[in-house]
Amino acid sequence: MVSITLKDGKAIQVEPGKTVLELVDSISKKLAKNAVAAVYNGELVGLTQPLNSDGELEILTFEDERAREVYRHSSAHVLAQAVQRLWPNTKLAIGPAIDKGFYYDFDTDHTFSPEDFALIEEEMKKIIKSDYEIKRKEISRSEALQLFTEMNEPYKVELIEDLPEDAVISVYEQGEFIDLCAGPHLPSTGQIKAVKCMSVAGAYWRGNEKNKMLQRLYATSFPKKSMLDDYLNKIEEAKKRDHRKLGKELGLFALLDEGPGFPFFLPKGMVLRNQLEKYWREEHEKAGYMEISTPIMLNRELWEQSGHWDHYRENMYFTKIDEEDFAVKPMNCPGGILVYKQDLHSYRDLPLRIGEMGLVHRHEKSGVLHGLMRVRAFTQDDAHIFMLPEQIIDEIEGVIDLIDRVYSRFGFNYFVELSTRPEDSMGSQEMWDRATEALITALERKGMQYTVNEGDGAFYGPKIDFHLQDSLDRTWQCGTIQLDFQMPEKFDLVYIGEDGEKHRPVMIHRVIFGSMERFIGIITEHFAGAFPTWLAPVQVRLLPITDRHHAYADDLMQKLKAAGVRVEVDKRNEKVGYKIREGQLQKIPYLLIVGDKEIEQGAVAVRHRKDGDLGSIAFNEFKEKITAEIASRDM
Repeated sequence: MVSITLKDGKAIQVEPGKTVLELVDSISKKLAKNAVAAVYNGELVGLTQPLNSDGELEILTFEDERAREVYRHSSAHVLAQAVQRLWPNTKLAIGPAIDKGFYYDFDTDHTFSPEDFALIEEEMKKIIKSDYEIKRKEISRSEALQLFTEMNEPYKVELIEDLPEDAVISVYEQGEFIDLCAGPHLPSTGQIKAVKCMSVAGAYWRGNEKNKMLQRLYATSFPKKSMLDDYLNKIEEAKKRDHRKLGKELGLFALLDEGPGFPFFLPKGMVLRNQLEKYWREEHEKAGYMEISTPIMLNRELWEQSGHWDHYRENMYFTKIDEEDFAVKPMNCPGGILVYKQDLHSYRDLPLRIGEMGLVHRHEKSGVLHGLMRVRAFTQDDAHIFMLPEQIIDEIEGVIDLIDRVYSRFGFNYFVELSTRPEDSMGSQEMWDRATEALITALERKGMQYTVNEGDGAFYGPKIDFHLQDSLDRTWQCGTIQLDFQMPEKFDLVYIGEDGEKHRPVMIHRVIFGSMERFIGIITEHFAGAFPTWLAPVQVRLLPITDRHHAYADDLMQKLKAAGVRVEVDKRNEKVGYKIREGQLQKIPYLLIVGDKEIEQGAVAVRHRKDGDLGSIAFNEFKEKITAEIASRDM
């Protein structure tokens, strides 16, 4: 017998060779029905994996990201099988799972179009209904080469030729279909329930533009049709909420051919942006930060000293001044370090927290630019904390609390990721280990769940990333905390300790919004342009019914302005119904209709953006209500 320890700590004795699925079925029929894959002694395995040795076992359902990858990778095989049935001369390239779905790259004389999608989906459903067993076979490299050469699959042959001579190669078979794949996969095609082809695009083989252009079919799959329907509904909703579309309609910003990747903020967009910055400054002042501003361009020597010249140069812009090389800053940290060096600091001065709304420029290829989400110039709500080694944990916890407070203000849920040392990094392993351990300690002291993202840290230190979740369940990486022992060393930063000697401080780099531009894009889509009243560029619009009501509307406008409300009057010679629709399209929180009755009563007829007609309210009562709503930053 072998002993299998489940995630809850319970140990179960099973006969050697029993599969994961057989074990799960003996524990719970419901869990067996929902199981997708498992982790057996730290390795992701399929449910048909035999249990031949003692070990730990974790059962994964579709809720787990690792299980979704297995589910959708199996779905990619079904897609490829369907395409080859419909167009038999199609050659297969690769078909991985990706976020929210999967794709497969094909080489075929047939040109795919959206009109083919229904036909492909119908064939996929036949394969699913057939419930083919998905069988794994391990063969030698020479056997694999012979197999895929006979199958006339040149792309698979090329992949196999790149593998070592002694490699054991796995292939997966379902019905008449065979594919080269590391796996794992579902036990059978029948486990896949709902599929949908999404789009088609061109893709160079292996991402190299010198290679042949293939056709990439994108698709998705879910274990329930209701989940697929919900996903498709959210995609349609996302199209309506596209910040590029709303930004134009609401007059927030412009994306112009004269400056690709360099957004123009319009007056209403600047109101929104200034409100965000005002909130940021208030929170940082309360948290003990001082604000600075550093130059947008600094000389080459500084960027060589910081390591950016060696590790980040391909993302930077350069120029010459008086025959000397300069770089436009891609990050604010070297400037913040130079500010620290302006004084000789005592241990009593630390921690020193300095923040900066710093405009940075990074070279991005034109193909990846996307509205405000991916730009070449953006403002980081940066801050750098210089501290004693013994203050590290408390300062990280303080930043975590600040990030939580800000995200909660906007109603965002979020999850946390710890990113470790990348290949292209500087500094000793000992320094990296110390920094990583400090981040882990702070997260655990705060009781925060987190996942580890191996090798995705900054080149100078590990980091904690905060991924916020919007109203369409999409996630965006915004906040980050980077712990850095390297820069203080490279710039010879010191403080005078209690012993009167010089010591090395430790540094935290952190952002909360991340990029002001990107955060504005995110909240534009999150709120569908209907910003909370405190953020709305126009908070109130007065709608006089006729010309004789203009004077009353103007008087109310002045009183609201004096109270700090952003207000305008619509004096156009249009019917009130038309003006109301216009105000609703502009997503203005409050529309106030004024006519004879309102003048007589000193009132306003209020229409709320969400709640509709609120009836007639005394003007002073309305003014108190909206000013309280704005002051509290009510969401």
